[in-house]
Amino acid sequence: METWLHWVDLAGVAVFAVAGTLMAYKKHMDGFGVVVLASVTAIGGGTLRDMILDLPVFWVQDPSFFYVIILAAFSTIIWLRSKDTFPLRYLFFADAIGLAFFNVMGLQKALTYGASPLVAIALGTMTGVFGGLIRDVICREIPMVLKGELYATACILGGASYILSTILGLSTVSCMIIGFCTTLTCRLCAMKWHWHLPVFNPHGSVKDE
Repeated sequence: METWLHWVDLAGVAVFAVAGTLMAYKKHMDGFGVVVLASVTAIGGGTLRDMILDLPVFWVQDPSFFYVIILAAFSTIIWLRSKDTFPLRYLFFADAIGLAFFNVMGLQKALTYGASPLVAIALGTMTGVFGGLIRDVICREIPMVLKGELYATACILGGASYILSTILGLSTVSCMIIGFCTTLTCRLCAMKWHWHLPVFNPHGSVKDE
């Protein structure tokens, strides 16, 4: 089981590294910028999660995560060099997959180390969104988590489906698949149909008194 989870974690790191590389390409960064952006996107959320859980940071214990980041970034650069235009939709799609991967892995790890279901959902959400938040801040973009379609909410819904699956007695693997699919589906549907949580009246205005 641990080996399987490790490979899933590596897959999530690879996908988020691709998303970071795509953003670096969009911002016309040099090679060092690509590596930095791919790395913070891929390991930022997991680092925050492990620090909150007071655990050894995962990439410090296992350097294979950095090998995966470099391989994913290098492969993405080669692929992008064959393109005439920047495929922005691929950035959003890679980010959505990485979000779902890390949401489930963060939640699973939190539960493994004794967190309550509510705290586990929160940590899963943090794991999913924090790397992308750092990436967007570095690139001077409004973070995806703070604008537009459902983002953190997709993680919360995916986490809730995971917890519900455990209550129903499903296996860990089944719970992870359900949580992953729920998160990814919510995010992709939100992107396609522009689902969001309105708070302020979009037609309102603020006047100085």
